[in-house]
Amino acid sequence: MKKILTIISFLTIFIGASQVLYAQTLKSVLLEQLKTTHNKKNWFVPVNIALEGVTAEQAMWKDNSGNHSVGQLAFHLLFWNQRQLEVFKGNKETNFSGNNEETFTAFDKNTWTQTVAKLDQVLTDIEKIVESADETKLKSMAENVSNISTHNAYHTGQIIFVRKLQKSWDPEKGVK
Repeated sequence: MKKILTIISFLTIFIGASQVLYAQTLKSVLLEQLKTTHNKKNWFVPVNIALEGVTAEQAMWKDNSGNHSVGQLAFHLLFWNQRQLEVFKGNKETNFSGNNEETFTAFDKNTWTQTVAKLDQVLTDIEKIVESADETKLKSMAENVSNISTHNAYHTGQIIFVRKLQKSWDPEKGVK
């Protein structure tokens, strides 16, 4: 009798746990990816926290090793996220030469505050589009949304690395 109760208990726990795992949807997974690379701190630092408190002067700083500045990295993220947002909205893409280096060098320290605010808004707008997408639309954009999150996480790591080099990173924000 103990064996039967143990087996039934195990199966109940297993079935319950599997239902929790399967309760995740494509939408919930993509939104979690977007939010944890945007503004929701999880097991790594999102871009909003990585950029928090950066001055225009700090955003311009480079270590002379070929690394991009924090500002260049933020502008690059803004460029590509904004471009993808337009695609998701069904708008025509703006002309682009194809030279990715241009997406870093267009940063201007005089518009630093606006760059950070605009990046936050673009990422919020992408999240809203994913949130409101029906299943068909979501499936058509899923790979791009996943790539956005990966791309944003990669460059957020670079931002933190540059901030560590310039000694402007507070390890209490997440990365020691």
